[in-house]
Amino acid sequence: MKPDFSPLTKDNIVAFLADIFARRGDEEYLGEPVTMAQHMLQGAALAEKAGLGDDIVVAALLHDIGHFTSEFGTYHPSDTKDRHHEDAGAEVLAPFFPSLITDCVKYHVAAKRYLCATKPGYFARLSAASVHTLELQGGPMNVGEVAAFEENPNLKKIIQVRYLDEAGKDPDMATPDFWHFAPKIQAIVDAHQSSSSAPSQPK
Repeated sequence: MKPDFSPLTKDNIVAFLADIFARRGDEEYLGEPVTMAQHMLQGAALAEKAGLGDDIVVAALLHDIGHFTSEFGTYHPSDTKDRHHEDAGAEVLAPFFPSLITDCVKYHVAAKRYLCATKPGYFARLSAASVHTLELQGGPMNVGEVAAFEENPNLKKIIQVRYLDEAGKDPDMATPDFWHFAPKIQAIVDAHQSSSSAPSQPK
């Protein structure tokens, strides 16, 4: 039976995310040789191993959470239209996480389109499934889209998460489970909630 986490709060958001990983993490990931949970856990584990900040670790862990929460449903390789899982994921996380995290979730698809437009060798790194989704997502960015995307103040970290996204597709890679990363998630949530509720300083 699916637990009832409504309303979502800073005190149950981590348990809510953990439940999604537990119940649905074994689902197929876009035709790749890993499950959804393996994919996201690998991204987080690679970020942690590389010594990247906790914000990147958590963003990598949660970047595809929208595949589980989107009203458009979970992607299937036979899809002929994009289901915008990135928007759904960012919407769920936005009340609890700083904009850096939500931007990495919301724009990780755009980052693929950006890199395909600006890095000649990036397209060759894509798996067959990722090439298929690229077509659904609009293909490489045009010049105007590139210029607009580069205005995002979180661009560098969004790109970092995108590279972790592509790397997290190894069927033989062992990773810690979700609960290994839970303290990092909760710490970011708590810090964000504290900063959001702090009174503004007089100018």
